[in-house]
Amino acid sequence: MDILLLISILIALCAVFSYINIRFLKLPPSIGLMFISLVFSLLIIAEGKISSTFHQHIEEMVRSINFSQTLLNIMLGFLLFAGSLHVNLNQLKQQRAAVISFSTLGVALSVFLFGGIMWYVFKLFHYPIDFIYCLWFGALVSPTDPIAVIGILKKSNMPKEIEATINGESLFNDGVGIVFFVTIGKVISLGIENLSGLDVLILFGREVVGGLILGIALGYLVYYFIRKIDNYQTEVLISLALVMVCGEVAQWLHVSGPLAVIAIGLILGNKVSETAMSDTTRDYHNKFWELIDDFLNAILFVLIGLQMVLLPFITNYILIGVIGIILLLVCRYLSLKISTVFIKDKKLFNDKTLMIMTWGGLRGGLSIALTLSLPDSPYKEVIVSITYIIVIFSILVQGLTTGKLVKALYK
Repeated sequence: MDILLLISILIALCAVFSYINIRFLKLPPSIGLMFISLVFSLLIIAEGKISSTFHQHIEEMVRSINFSQTLLNIMLGFLLFAGSLHVNLNQLKQQRAAVISFSTLGVALSVFLFGGIMWYVFKLFHYPIDFIYCLWFGALVSPTDPIAVIGILKKSNMPKEIEATINGESLFNDGVGIVFFVTIGKVISLGIENLSGLDVLILFGREVVGGLILGIALGYLVYYFIRKIDNYQTEVLISLALVMVCGEVAQWLHVSGPLAVIAIGLILGNKVSETAMSDTTRDYHNKFWELIDDFLNAILFVLIGLQMVLLPFITNYILIGVIGIILLLVCRYLSLKISTVFIKDKKLFNDKTLMIMTWGGLRGGLSIALTLSLPDSPYKEVIVSITYIIVIFSILVQGLTTGKLVKALYK
């Protein structure tokens, strides 16, 4: 399908679905768009049982979009940058111990706890999946969706310290989760018997530390140039170019692009915005990235819904998917609880906070993109199906109720 026609159809669907949601459903934008897209996909699947003409056209369109590559290589950098722009760096520094603990140890524990338990569950349901693939599965569902989380917290009355921690954790665990996914993928491709524990640690460390160093270096480089000018068009263009170039440089250096982009966003959203931008530039810059964020989110959640057209086999795995949902929530809570051992302020990060972080730890487009990027194997169908069930529940159920939970706990 012609790329211009494909983009035109996709944007038209986003516009129509968005109008229906705003006019009639009045759900949060991301959740509403995904819900309508899912309903639309189910109608297309039903139509395919009667007459395959329209179904084939839609299926062809969805297949022509490489969802995994589109999100991971194009959209993710923009979304993470836009999300990190609005994180208060001073508050983040005050809660750095919690953010680091939750986004590193917490993610690691979630990966191994969920992966290990699912290995037994798969055996119970007669799906003998290798343990390393179960860990890979754990890595792709452990990262939470920072876009959805931050959007919900904006409307809550949560204490600022907790809000800053959850914002930071949701951003950084995205990057760290991708690093786990990439590292486990390299272990599988190179052969676990050919790698030592030190080799794996070096692979992981290079991605994390290298990504952060790259992001900090690029952020301060831009700060040096931007403080010498006052032209909002040029400064917005520089930030746009920076996000696009960063991903390519990170890939070339074999370091984490998502972590690099987050570091850049934190620097531009705080130091550069406060000391090197005029009020006019700051206003245009923030509004530009808010528009980019909203636009890409609309496309992302419509694409998540439309992917259902390609997954008719998902109904075969509903029971194991439900079990996966429960286990993931339990593992998320346990991983956060254990991580608080390294945090001094136990009163701030009590069970109430951990409940919100557990239920509000939504899974979204990143998990879908990572699971679709898995190489073909006998395990792919079941992993894709369970991931999709987890994401649907996470966005539609957890997403609609997290705000109510926050308000109930912090009246």
